[in-house]
Amino acid sequence: MLEIGISYELTFSVTDDLTALAVGSGTLPVLATPVLAAKLEECAWRAAAPFLEEGSSTVGTRLELNHISPTPVGMAVICRAELTAAEGRSLTFRLSASDSVGPVGEGTHQRAVIQDERFLAKAKNKGTLG
Repeated sequence: MLEIGISYELTFSVTDDLTALAVGSGTLPVLATPVLAAKLEECAWRAAAPFLEEGSSTVGTRLELNHISPTPVGMAVICRAELTAAEGRSLTFRLSASDSVGPVGEGTHQRAVIQDERFLAKAKNKGTLG
């Protein structure tokens, strides 16, 4: 059962391939905002996953992120997502990220609980329209 307060945390090191320069979101060798967003979204889905019924998962539906401080190559970043609301199929997470100097990012993320087969069938049907 999904309960308010469940959370997940992961730590990763910024490598050259995770920089804004490498992913095309900027020209500097610092942690890319899209990478930060992906790591925080990973925390949210991993927080919820153990509590879902078999054949269900979650998909991201909204992300609000403030990337407030640069992190250079070689420095570790700790990302965390905590469930703050669960209404029907909608889940809301508080996001935070920090490095050894201080906060790196913060935001909120919404995910929807879906039935895997139904969701994939809907996606497949989009490919056959036309």
